[in-house]
Amino acid sequence: MPQFAVIKTGGKQYLVSPGLKLKIEKLPSTEVKILFDVLALGDESVLNAGKPIVSGAKVEAEVLREGRADKVIIQHYHSKTRYRKKKGHRQPFTEILIKEIVVK
Repeated sequence: MPQFAVIKTGGKQYLVSPGLKLKIEKLPSTEVKILFDVLALGDESVLNAGKPIVSGAKVEAEVLREGRADKVIIQHYHSKTRYRKKKGHRQPFTEILIKEIVVK
């Protein structure tokens, strides 16, 4: 049984293992259970990389909550021209719990 897997979501790749809580880019669906394709999986001695995905392998996750991250302040300033601009941004996220790595 593999101990870790590499998944891709939201344009990023994550190294996951069962029991891991993870904040990822917000997912559009409202489902409680999600299946991710696996790019690579392995344990301490063996690594199985896919081309581009490992056939028959999925990562099962459960959605815990959705939210927004802390505010990030963006400021622009040009000296000698009276130009100041201040913006804030809060990135939406989905928090998931990795349940298991399924290999058929």
